[in-house]
Amino acid sequence: MNTFHIRYAQPTEDGAGVKIRRISEFTGAIDPFLMVDELKSTIKDDYIGGFPPHPHRGFETLTYLLHGGLKHRDSEGHQGGVSRGGAQWMRAGSGVVHSEMPTTDSDGLHGFQVWINLPAALKMSAPTYRDIQASEIPQIAFTGGEARLIADRWQFNGTTGDGAMPTLGDGAGMADVRLNAGATVEVKLPEGYRLMAYVYAGAVSAPRQDTGVEGKAENGGLMVFGRGDQTVRLHSETASGVLLLSGKPIDEPIAHRGPFVMNTPAELQQAIIDYQSGAMGRLDR
Repeated sequence: MNTFHIRYAQPTEDGAGVKIRRISEFTGAIDPFLMVDELKSTIKDDYIGGFPPHPHRGFETLTYLLHGGLKHRDSEGHQGGVSRGGAQWMRAGSGVVHSEMPTTDSDGLHGFQVWINLPAALKMSAPTYRDIQASEIPQIAFTGGEARLIADRWQFNGTTGDGAMPTLGDGAGMADVRLNAGATVEVKLPEGYRLMAYVYAGAVSAPRQDTGVEGKAENGGLMVFGRGDQTVRLHSETASGVLLLSGKPIDEPIAHRGPFVMNTPAELQQAIIDYQSGAMGRLDR
């Protein structure tokens, strides 16, 4: 049995009016993650404005798409794009200005963007970007379901596989898991890691150590497991889709303001000055 709590994503808007569901936490409660956004709509006006040029510093983003597409440009000269089943990774590091503009398919846009914190030693590292196309993402099958391994190594019901990318940040991973109705999957994590499970379809439960009864997360719920839970058993109440996030907590102070995540207020102020002076580069619309 495990210790965990459940948080539900709340509706909001970002960019040029893009409608999203968001879980944000800058207190360290989901360390090393900072934010989980779900972008989902079949209505073009809900998302087509996209995310025009804006800055970031001090963390990474990983965007993973189930449907639709995104085109990336940034002030470092990186350009790229992915469609359904693909992912985009960007380390903002010392600072970058970028844009993400949607394309469409017959199912609209459905995907996720996760913010991953960087430790102080990496916050001012060089900005980097990479596309991960759908064909590059490994898939493994296990009893009761299957998983697409986007980043890091994963183990499900004793079946192990490596993701398309090494660890995110300073030790984090992502996997897209599809479970059959009534299936149970055992997820084993490396020592010192914690697990989070964002349910984007169906309903998933796990036994609670504190009460001994099942705790269930439905569509839009994030199950945040304790740091000592190196083995987690998830049970699908119905056919379900779950975005799994694993990470090694950084345990450093978090100072956050808008698109910047640093360790101190002074570092935040410097980030604002650097952006306004053009030190992070510029990007035309």
